[in-house]
Amino acid sequence: MKSSTLKEIKTELQHCSQSELLELCLRLGRFKKENKELLTYLLFEANDENGYIESVKEYIDEQFEEVNTKSYYFIRKSVRKILTNTKKFIRYSKNKETEVELLLYFCKKLKDFRPSIKRSVRLMNVYTRQLAMIEKTVSGLHEDLQYDYQLEIERLGNS
Repeated sequence: MKSSTLKEIKTELQHCSQSELLELCLRLGRFKKENKELLTYLLFEANDENGYIESVKEYIDEQFEEVNTKSYYFIRKSVRKILTNTKKFIRYSKNKETEVELLLYFCKKLKDFRPSIKRSVRLMNVYTRQLAMIEKTVSGLHEDLQYDYQLEIERLGNS
């Protein structure tokens, strides 16, 4: 089955009644965890972006505590999973400030992680790539925010 384009879907949704839209959303939420997470964000957390950021930070903290530190292979695998989930949460928000906040927090946690990531070239590459991505995103923000975030990036990059 070939899926329709977003334009075709949008046109078709405009012809649906409110009850039909409700049924479609509920049905969509049943099929994938990501759909349900996105609906949860849009319905309950989109109005409180700071609360959403804090809840994602708590999730990141929990995940870093559960990392298997027996070898760098397991650490890398866990860090990639945490980063993937963090980026998924960023996609839900579509807010550049949220993206910068969460990626900065991820980098702080990764930098402070023990055993040190400096002993693993791959983990250091993940770290430096995320810092570069943060800098790119910060360049599109308001000047005041750019300054604040730039100080934070320099703190992370220097040490």
